[in-house]
Amino acid sequence: MFPIVFVVTTLMDMGKMLLIQPTEEMSKQIRVELNENVATRDSDLKIIKEWLAKQPHLPTIDDDLMLMTFLRGCKFSLEKCKQKLDMYFTMRAAAPEFFSNRDITRPDMREICSAVQVPPLPGLTKNGCRVIVMRGKDKDVPTPNVAECMKLVMMIGDVRLREELRGVAGDVYILDASVATPAHFAKFTPTLVKKFFVCVQEAYPVKLKQVHVVNVSPFVDTIVNFVKPFLKEKIRNRIFMHSTMETLYEYIPREILPSEYGGDAGPIQAIHETWIKKLEEYGPWFDAQDSLKANEALRPGKPKTHDDLFGVDGSFRQLSID
Repeated sequence: MFPIVFVVTTLMDMGKMLLIQPTEEMSKQIRVELNENVATRDSDLKIIKEWLAKQPHLPTIDDDLMLMTFLRGCKFSLEKCKQKLDMYFTMRAAAPEFFSNRDITRPDMREICSAVQVPPLPGLTKNGCRVIVMRGKDKDVPTPNVAECMKLVMMIGDVRLREELRGVAGDVYILDASVATPAHFAKFTPTLVKKFFVCVQEAYPVKLKQVHVVNVSPFVDTIVNFVKPFLKEKIRNRIFMHSTMETLYEYIPREILPSEYGGDAGPIQAIHETWIKKLEEYGPWFDAQDSLKANEALRPGKPKTHDDLFGVDGSFRQLSID
């Protein structure tokens, strides 16, 4: 009997540990930063739902959790929230390589999950930010399908739209370059990278606070310089390079970091596997989301074209690998 109880309790705890929510005291601070007024947020949500229902080119959405996350990410600016939601559903139609066939059990997605780890960490920083780690597992493993890797990142992003129940102050990314090689990045074309960053920066209610690059090498500078033109200026100014973990701890408390980074949160593989399990559970939800996208034929005024959204191809150079 004891082992069964132990296993069930452990699984329940793992589910709870997916995303630890802010304490009430921390939530009070976050609400101030996000302009969230407890007395008026429900009426703001109602306004957004009524607006969505009147947009002929957008799907009908009755997901209060997701819409509240958009409001928080837009600091409760109704106009900005409308723009983000419009772009979110527009991107779902314009970038099918990221937003279709999102089945984590497919063989190619399984291959990616065995090659990379991109989990949000359960804990929060002292100022209420969520930390996401991105890293490859083995430098000798060939680069998997890059678009599918980006799809995995946005699948997790979509789950967070529904599971960040109380709102966080923003996102902090840790990019681990320990296994990065020129061969890996040869498949990162400017067109694909630009499309990815347009999606992330324009369509998701993400407040990107900082990017920390660890296990740096001279090659990493080349990668960062390649990516910078695709980033908004305020984000370019928030990239920090770390040659040791000690400087990382000045920004992110050790207790929420995985053991691989000298932290107390356990092995990153266990956190990664919990997320993959969550994506499996969301399988039916992802299937239902396939049809929820903008219909440009019904957009009032001028339909948005590929060039409107992503610019003209060829305006950026391919990453030069020496």
